[in-house]
Amino acid sequence: MCFMNKEKMVLHLFNIANFKVDGGAMFGVVPKVIWSRVYASNEQNLIDLTLRSMVVETEGRIILIDTGWGDKQDAKFFRHVNLHGGEGLIEGLRKRGYRPEDITDVFLTHLHADHCGGCVKGKNVKGNYELTFPEATYHISRHQWEWANKNNLREADSFLEENIMPIGDSGHLNLIEKDGELFPGFSVMICYGHTPGLMIPLIKYNGKTLVYTGDLMPTIAHIPLIWNMSYDIESLKTIEEKQRLLNEALEGGYILVFQHDEHIECCTLEMTPKGIRAKEKFDFSDIVNN
Repeated sequence: MCFMNKEKMVLHLFNIANFKVDGGAMFGVVPKVIWSRVYASNEQNLIDLTLRSMVVETEGRIILIDTGWGDKQDAKFFRHVNLHGGEGLIEGLRKRGYRPEDITDVFLTHLHADHCGGCVKGKNVKGNYELTFPEATYHISRHQWEWANKNNLREADSFLEENIMPIGDSGHLNLIEKDGELFPGFSVMICYGHTPGLMIPLIKYNGKTLVYTGDLMPTIAHIPLIWNMSYDIESLKTIEEKQRLLNEALEGGYILVFQHDEHIECCTLEMTPKGIRAKEKFDFSDIVNN
């Protein structure tokens, strides 16, 4: 999917791969009897998620948002995530006319393995890891970078040294300190509930603001304030951050773009007696017609 507005911003959205996770983990304190009404699971309680990446081409820059799991780890590692379907990272970019060396900027919402693993390729003949996008600057929040490098027992399986250290060693790392505009029409909201320093991009396109919701609201089912993942480090902060963003999005008429929802790519919002909820649900391709 590719769209160009009058300011010549080009957007692409594509699914790198699908994977499976435990439904209970994805919905935290919400009982299965409730969440299963809106998101189906298999007999093992696993649900399917997507890994949607976005490319934003603007002002001479080609920005890639998140890079999926990558392929450095062995079959045993990937057996636990059940990768299937999708276009693949490099193939998805190729279909849209981009080579790895064309990417000028890689924007990482955070450093969990399913979001940053594709940044680094497997070892070369000299036994060294290489960046997948050799010409790119890699943008990560300072708080997330420092947090991930300290590591912790709770997130040890998500912060993998082979995904993180080669970026720091490359000299291509840019650490973001605060909210604000990073590129023309491309701003950042830094959050702390899911993992400290999670960055959410807000993109101005054709008179509208698109929010790539990342792991703050991984699926449309996570819009209600208490529908949150058990993976979140501080769930009360997640609730506060969702409330802040949802109120702003409702007031501003923003479009939410979901990274992990298998079924729904985008939605608008409305106020209901139960709080802010999804209004219109649609594909990313429909944005160009709004």
